[in-house]
Amino acid sequence: MSTIQFRRRLIVVLLLCVAAVAAVVRHRADPDSTVHDVATVMMLLWLPVLGSILGWAYGKLLRKPPPPPASFAPGQAFQPQALVEFTLRPASIPAQDIPVKAGEHRCVLVVGNQGFQMRWQMPPGETFRRGQARQAEVEFLAPHKALPLLPQGTAFRMMVGDAFVGDGRVLQASTR
Repeated sequence: MSTIQFRRRLIVVLLLCVAAVAAVVRHRADPDSTVHDVATVMMLLWLPVLGSILGWAYGKLLRKPPPPPASFAPGQAFQPQALVEFTLRPASIPAQDIPVKAGEHRCVLVVGNQGFQMRWQMPPGETFRRGQARQAEVEFLAPHKALPLLPQGTAFRMMVGDAFVGDGRVLQASTR
């Protein structure tokens, strides 16, 4: 559970406890007293909590699941669309500092606040270590959106999951 989730749950529990204590105080107070009126207002603290819970449930029940993420078609031939030079950042854990193996690698190329899913291939039998500059041809999932924003010399970052794993620049915008 994240810190924000913990804090939200704590706030909900505290508001419900305050409302419960206010109900007890209101029940025991004289009907025309200020204590009775303040306790009545304090009991209303559970309404935003109830509204939040109902809104969350309504959104969960009526929200359609998101479409599956677009991906490169299985078995589709690699079609290079740009030539880039990049350097993968060194691993933060020495045990993960292993050579990058041959095969297909996927990541998101990030320029400013735009991200483009791409893949690149390492030829069989080749490896390289993180921290070394490497040139590679890349293929974009949506080249019609990516290539106009990636002229020669554009600097970018590479992201896998939620971590930036490398930095680079575009050498040639279209290798076709």
